[in-house]
Amino acid sequence: MTVEEFRVADGEKFSGALLALWWDGRGNWDKAHEVTQEVEGRDGAWVHAYLHRKEGDLGNAGYWYRQAGRAVATGDLKVEWERIVGEILGRDG
Repeated sequence: MTVEEFRVADGEKFSGALLALWWDGRGNWDKAHEVTQEVEGRDGAWVHAYLHRKEGDLGNAGYWYRQAGRAVATGDLKVEWERIVGEILGRDG
């Protein structure tokens, strides 16, 4: 599945970090955050970091980037969302 296919897919196809990203892609930050709080591992931490950066809570985001083993992102949020989706889809697909 491509990132573009992910954008228009039915959310029932996804779970975990991808489901959180799917909700965020639909403008529902709260639901995305609720989902990602239940996702263990580095992917969950990465999505959690992205969501807190989007929220503007950079201190909290920094914590989650460290948990994910990722450098703190500073660029465009849309680009980061696409990167996370693409990487996870690439592993799962």
